Amino acid sequence: MAEKSLAELTDEELILEFQSNNTIRAFEILVERFKNPLTNFVFRFLGDYEACVDVVQETFIKVYRYKDSYNSIAKFSTWIYTIAGNLARTEYQKRKRRSFFSINAFGENKNENFDIPDESYRPDVMTDSGIKDEIIQKALQKVSPVYREVVVLRDVQDMSYEEIAEITGITVGTVKSRINRGRAQLQKLLKDIYKE
Repeated sequence: MAEKSLAELTDEELILEFQSNNTIRAFEILVERFKNPLTNFVFRFLGDYEACVDVVQETFIKVYRYKDSYNSIAKFSTWIYTIAGNLARTEYQKRKRRSFFSINAFGENKNENFDIPDESYRPDVMTDSGIKDEIIQKALQKVSPVYREVVVLRDVQDMSYEEIAEITGITVGTVKSRINRGRAQLQKLLKDIYKE
């Protein structure tokens, strides 16, 4: 199959090409297409760029390893977002458990404390819109994870209710309800940002 024609294939055709002929270039095109959207989705969910990069990388590793478990009945995007969503939820749970450990417990002196400067609002680094993005991201992290995931899939990734239901394994009605609750939580957290 020619390079030009590979690039013109749909996501579903590319994964089938990768399954049937082990065409690495088909996999590479899928990575190119999904790397940024998945990074955006996972970052909005986790709020940590390094963890996000790891989750996205692990997602592509799973797609590569388990390519034959993709079933052409579903959209490829639904399948890959399901993998990324599951990995992001697992990472979130790990991070939640790790957050119980105090940083001073790792020093030799148990009473020793470490000051870590908060540089998140350095004016020489951030613009006004950057600050707003940071505030929105921090607010998003305060939204309950069960609502955050569906809000990000709908409002950031622009997915349909049906796709979100498939990815999360819940009904469309529950998706809509969670999106409404998540948006309400986010709106409450952001009410001061857009005051004139």
